[in-house]
Amino acid sequence: MFTMSTLFVCEDPSTWRTVYDKYWDVVEAKTKGKKPGKLLSLDKWYQEELPTLISSRPEKHVTQTELVKLMEWKLTRGKFRPRLQQLVASNSVDTVEKCSRKAFSLLPDVQASISELSTLKGVGPATASAVLAAGAPEQTAFMSDEAMESVPGLKPIQYTAKHYALYLGKMVERTEKLNKGEEWTPHRLELCLWAMTIAEQQRLPLLKDVDVKTSSVADECSDADQRPAKKLKTR
Repeated sequence: MFTMSTLFVCEDPSTWRTVYDKYWDVVEAKTKGKKPGKLLSLDKWYQEELPTLISSRPEKHVTQTELVKLMEWKLTRGKFRPRLQQLVASNSVDTVEKCSRKAFSLLPDVQASISELSTLKGVGPATASAVLAAGAPEQTAFMSDEAMESVPGLKPIQYTAKHYALYLGKMVERTEKLNKGEEWTPHRLELCLWAMTIAEQQRLPLLKDVDVKTSSVADECSDADQRPAKKLKTR
């Protein structure tokens, strides 16, 4: 059976496309039964509105209000940790804007950007990666539990900058292999891995057609890719 653990090593773009096209269906299915529509609304904001807002500014950055809402999205999409919401909200407006502006200016040195954002209260590598993924999806990916657990060679999961570097290196490498006439990004890959994991966990039938579409590439998609990941681009 085609699973989240075999999706990452699959080199067939059409398989990834099938999962990507089901992303919003999985989000909707996940919200049923508890706070209907909350995750869908927050995810639409994070995936569509926030990137546009960040890119429209002369110097990319997020506001304090946006950071608080981003944390709400992160906790709704994954594990709920209320203390983080309070800590993030305690950052001043000026501090958030200055820090995030500097972080985006440091790209493509992702490690330096993560480090800069992590100076904010309540912000660790995972939240920092969410900020960067919203403004630079072609260079970064959100450090979600679901995506990291789907990537071979990353367990046990650690919420550190070093572990994020390993994760992103593998995501960038896989992105490069998939880009055969289609614009895949590390961010898009994270969406696919998250959707596949949630569909499996909740036994959703939404991705059952993936088995059919990938039957011809089962062999190449079933073995974990053990080749070393490329190092992150730094300066």
